[in-house]
Amino acid sequence: MTAPPYDPTLKALVEIEPASWPAFLGRPTGPTRIIDADIATVSGAADKVLRVAADPPYLLHLEFVTGHDASVLPRKLCVRNGLLEERHDLGVRSAVLLLRPESDSPQLTGMYERSFPGEVPYLTFRYQVVRTWQLPPGPLLTGSLALLPLALISAVTKADLPRIIQKMGQRLSGRRRHAEQVWAAAYILSGLRYSPALSAELFRGVVSMKESSTYQAILAEGRAEGRAEGKAEGIARGRVAEAKAILRLQGEDAFGSPDEHTVAVIERLEDLAQLEALLKRIRGAGSWQELLGPVRPRSRSRRRPPSTLE
Repeated sequence: MTAPPYDPTLKALVEIEPASWPAFLGRPTGPTRIIDADIATVSGAADKVLRVAADPPYLLHLEFVTGHDASVLPRKLCVRNGLLEERHDLGVRSAVLLLRPESDSPQLTGMYERSFPGEVPYLTFRYQVVRTWQLPPGPLLTGSLALLPLALISAVTKADLPRIIQKMGQRLSGRRRHAEQVWAAAYILSGLRYSPALSAELFRGVVSMKESSTYQAILAEGRAEGRAEGKAEGIARGRVAEAKAILRLQGEDAFGSPDEHTVAVIERLEDLAQLEALLKRIRGAGSWQELLGPVRPRSRSRRRPPSTLE
């Protein structure tokens, strides 16, 4: 199953300041680090899993939802919660962040129960639900940089957006390390609520960094393909374009600007799973060459000759 198009953006935000997420959700805080979210082949992977060194320590299991299948999510949350506890031998707090009203469901009550007719429930599982469109923008604008993009899809109107953008600019001024990534994420997430034309107008003159502008252009092209074709193949190409853009943004933050050959290698990558695997490896790599190494691009439609950075 192909990953939802906004998944890489939200996962990248968590990595900016992991410790901000327990505080955002009103959970116990402490030194926080990201751990492997892969739990089992039968369940795939959770969106993000954080180990919080509170007293007692626990895992914070995050799921970001933009789609329309939220009605089956409580059961999946319960399964992933149990698998994470089994794997890491720690208590697990699960939270789902709904990113737009269309992803909501009456089934998302914060509690999942199973029982036989006429009997008390044999299973009761509680989880946290955050509906971002109901959040006040103030705390998002004054809190962690990782939360800034959520302000655009919080409880705001179109008339509020210029002020929100201005305040984001003030927070990000002088923060070169994360500014491009946060602005790019904000641009992507704005597409959950607003038209491409409005998003382009809002960000014109604000996102001036070269790489973020490239990111926007790539995303616009990918989305246009998906809309024009109206087919799964077109949508998939948009998702691949987004993953490439995120790879370049995060890679530049870690290793510096890529040279022409590195850019060419990235542009030849067409397999979404391969791109997502590279995104996971960024934190453990020391350079573009170490990250990409001998990369063999995999195409969905045709074979290409292998490419390397050597």
